[in-house]
Formats: sequence, structure tokens, C-alpha cells
Amino acid sequence: MRIQEHEFETAPGLPELLPAGERILWQGRPRWTTLAVRAFHLRKLAFYFAILLAVSIGSAFASGGPGNAMSVVLWQLPLTLFALGMTSLLAWLAGHFAIYTITDRRVVMRIGIVLTITFNIPLVRIQSADLRMFGDGSGDVALALAAPDRIAFVQLWPHVRPWRVARPEPMLRAVPDAAKVGDVLARALVARAGGTRIPGPDAPVVDSARPQPYPVAA
Repeated sequence: MRIQEHEFETAPGLPELLPAGERILWQGRPRWTTLAVRAFHLRKLAFYFAILLAVSIGSAFASGGPGNAMSVVLWQLPLTLFALGMTSLLAWLAGHFAIYTITDRRVVMRIGIVLTITFNIPLVRIQSADLRMFGDGSGDVALALAAPDRIAFVQLWPHVRPWRVARPEPMLRAVPDAAKVGDVLARALVARAGGTRIPGPDAPVVDSARPQPYPVAA
């Protein structure tokens, strides 16, 4: 596994050209709206601020009447909207600057807003992968790395499985059409484990039982 910091890339999402014979199977970005809700908890923040605002308005009305309540609205509401707007902007930036790439040999995660970092994860170093689907068709694909490989949680966030701090799991987060992405990765992992070349796009999909040791489970 390799970690690179870079300012320029030879191809979108890749810090250098792929070796001869290696193919890109899938490439994409997180859906930033899903990222905002799932990783940045935008809805929970909005609910929290709404409660704070309601309590403040109620208290101000009880103590000083409508005029006092209106003054609270005039200074608290803009701050609330600013906080939610900044959270949305961070989610958009995190999604916009991230590119996930699956090849027949590795998973490449190019992430970072100010400082771009690329995580190059060979398929043979992925112990297992878990797929979690959402109602809009997007989803997360978490990658459990084989020991002793480890990437710090703070280096990966928000592209990391929540609450796995001791053994962080890189995650292709909020990817559109997650079922397809999970299937592509499952086929790549199985083919790589067996030392075979991945079938072309018209070939039958690997059986949905997901042979071990590389399951992709919903």
C-alpha cells in the first residue's frame, strides 16, 4: 500500500500512469448531497439548530414580548444559516475533489481539499469489503485492510467507515449506483485472488454469493 501527496496528476484521480496491462474498471466521485447528510450530518445539525432557535425565541418572547423575540431571530437565524451553509460547502468540496478508482489490481482514493493525498491500495491487501445501500441508490463500500496495513482515521475522514478508529477502514463513500460499484469491486477481488484476468463488461457477473475471502455484502 502506498500513500502519496501531490499537486499534479497525470490522469484524473491518478498521480501517475497505470502500468502496461492494468485497466480502469470504474471511476467516480461521491454524491455530495449524500455525503452532506451521512458524513457531515447536515439534517441532524439543522434539527439541532432549529431547536436552539425555537428555545431562544420562546425565552425571548416570554421575557420581552414580540420585539425581543424578533431581535433574537434577526441575529440567530443568519448565524444558523451560515453554519449550515458552511457545512454544505465542506461536503461539496469533499465530494468534488475526491475521485475513487477501481482497477484490476488496486483501489485508488484521491482525496483532500487543501492538500491532495492519494491512497493506493492493492487488491491483495484488501481483506474484505462491505456494501451499504441507501434509498436513493447510492451507498458506501468499506474496505477492511489486511494486517499490518493501517491508515490513520484522520487522514481518511470523511472517506472512512464511522466508529472504526482502532482499525480504520477506507470507504468509497456516497457513491452513486453503489450496487454496480460493489459488483465491480467483488469481481476484481475474486479475479485477483484467483490469479485470473477480470472478464470484460459483457461477461457474466460473479455469483451473488460472493465467494470468500472477499465478500461484498449488503
